[in-house]
Amino acid sequence: MVKWLVSLALVLAIALPGVARAEDGYDLWLRYRPVEGEWHKAYDPAVTALVVQGGGATIAAAAAELERGVKGMLGHRLPRTGSVAADGAVVIGTPATSPIVAALGLPLAGLGDEGYLIRSVTIDGRRATVIAANGEKGVLYGAFRLLKAMQLRERIDALDIADAPKLKLRVLNHWDNLDRHVERGYAGQSLWDWQKLPLHLDPRYTDYARANASIGINGVVLTNVNANAEILKPIWLEKVKALAGAFRPYGIRVYLTARFSAPIEIGGLKTADPLDPAVAAWWKAKADEIYRVIPDFGGFLVKANSEGQPGPNDYHRTHADGANMLADALAPHGGIVMWRAFVYAAENPEDRAKQAYTEFQPLDGRFRDNVMVQVKNGAIDFQPREPFHPLFGAMPRTPMMMEFQITKEYLGFATHLVYLGTMWEEALAADTFRPARGTTVADVLETAVDAAAPTGMAGVANIGSDRNWSGSQFDQANWYAYGRLAWNPQGGAEAIAREWIRMTWSGDPATVDAIAGMMMGSHEAVVDYMTPLGLAHLMATGHHYGPGPWVSDLARPEWNPAYYHKADAAGIGFDRSRTGSNAVAQYAPELADRFGSVKKVPEEFLLWFHHLPWDFRVRSSGRTLWDELVVRYDRGVAAVAAMQARWAALESRVDRRRWEEVRDFLAIQREEAQWWRDASIAYFQSVSKRPLPEGHAAPPMPLDHYKAIDNRYAPGN
Repeated sequence: MVKWLVSLALVLAIALPGVARAEDGYDLWLRYRPVEGEWHKAYDPAVTALVVQGGGATIAAAAAELERGVKGMLGHRLPRTGSVAADGAVVIGTPATSPIVAALGLPLAGLGDEGYLIRSVTIDGRRATVIAANGEKGVLYGAFRLLKAMQLRERIDALDIADAPKLKLRVLNHWDNLDRHVERGYAGQSLWDWQKLPLHLDPRYTDYARANASIGINGVVLTNVNANAEILKPIWLEKVKALAGAFRPYGIRVYLTARFSAPIEIGGLKTADPLDPAVAAWWKAKADEIYRVIPDFGGFLVKANSEGQPGPNDYHRTHADGANMLADALAPHGGIVMWRAFVYAAENPEDRAKQAYTEFQPLDGRFRDNVMVQVKNGAIDFQPREPFHPLFGAMPRTPMMMEFQITKEYLGFATHLVYLGTMWEEALAADTFRPARGTTVADVLETAVDAAAPTGMAGVANIGSDRNWSGSQFDQANWYAYGRLAWNPQGGAEAIAREWIRMTWSGDPATVDAIAGMMMGSHEAVVDYMTPLGLAHLMATGHHYGPGPWVSDLARPEWNPAYYHKADAAGIGFDRSRTGSNAVAQYAPELADRFGSVKKVPEEFLLWFHHLPWDFRVRSSGRTLWDELVVRYDRGVAAVAAMQARWAALESRVDRRRWEEVRDFLAIQREEAQWWRDASIAYFQSVSKRPLPEGHAAPPMPLDHYKAIDNRYAPGN
């Protein structure tokens, strides 16, 4: 009997891999689960051997990934050979590493260093697939693309795919501290186990690099923008070197945040004035030291003169003065400076939404060639919805990179299902009207200032030590979508979501449609139950967990939610029209006219740009502004309930462990959406003195109940 049970278990382990090992999300979108039926019959003879004729560590990584993927999907080992001896060979390489690739004379010239070509060819009368590129990173990206085709059940017998990234730098910013706490992190501790480095490399570092390479990410900032100068000391640089070595085969360079006051804190100087020759010499020596340890070090990310961080303004210097001093230190080694434009000051009475533009736009053309100004998608701070930042298109002589936040600091942390692809697509597709109508934010990012100038995108990572990497199964989609949009900012959010679903959950069309429906409506849902009609920054202060629109007693005015909504007995909203702060003037004239008019402004930005009476009639519905706010809060809650119902219907179509986790997280989201709705309505009703529209329930508790909720121990704070 025992032997029979053991035999049965072995059979099930082979036939039903999910039974043998419950899925927990660790494999991300690289699950490589067995291919079934007719697709197996199509793929099996098409992928029979791997031809590798030379190359370095990155070619080796590409070959290993192909072997891994084929073993998982087709169940057989992919033997390596030096020639095409039979049908079904996959040839990988560059003209410099592979005589076969060189002899084929493929059109690689326009693909740059990272692009790739995948083509079905005939070699000596035998059918083969070639993955070719000018550089080894391109071969690696091409290997992942072929495996993705198999995961998506695409035909691979007549391939002709040419692709190359539209942005040169595609970077993840980790807000990880040296004690392994992750600021705004909701997925456990930092991946970087500094205490065990450099002598122990956790295998997760390789899997992390594989995942990033599969979506084209080529840079990682290891440390928090609220920087610690300690990371620049020799003992820490040896640890960074170890991580750089783990990532290098996957085409990923490491970067560090540079604390502007490091010359004082670890260098023994009395000043960090960027125009002081001793300070410039210290940074040059530090850069030389770093490159001796890590020859392919990427450069520095800098947060300066923002939220208490030191910077050049402390010495009455400009951001260009500070960035250029660091850039000069890095330039001989090919490094770059990513200088964040996220600046605002409590002592500055100007509208916070205007301050970054005011400080940076006059500096256009004054930055060194190896400086990139890193600008958030909106002018405030990663809010559920913001109009695009007015700096995009306004600094045509300065390389600029987009900064998105993958981790959901203001969107419900890890437990709220919010697909950010639609939010980012909205920002990237926005028309800047600079230099002309039809010039989108994506166009601005892709257009290099000159032929050698960098282009790029940065994403604040949502990755930690949790087994599923991102704190929830669906937050993996935002990591994936970020990489895909950094590769091609013109990419479509829905197409990206659907390919992620098929690789992560199921290829069943009905299941894909159901999950895609949840994802594509999820961002609008969170906007409705948190910040409808252009409201912003209503979160409880500090930890940003839950609502706090009543907060108005903090020392810095711009840290108070009341600063942003300005609700009073007469109405609600921030007047940024010509009669208010005139923030509209920072946009192109066509947009200033649109945003500045209550008759033309898109309703999603209505209260971002205008302070309006509670009885103002909303164009789309004809309802009063007060009634429309209540309707939208309820619509957001209802949308989460609808997601719950869709997910419940998928119980038999999704593996049990992950299905249950998502079910539980949706229950949390439903409860917290209701909390947002009830608390917000209770507060705004106390100000507006308006009755609720018919059919909409009053909050079950008095306002003081919601004000008393204390979340000081919320994660990521």
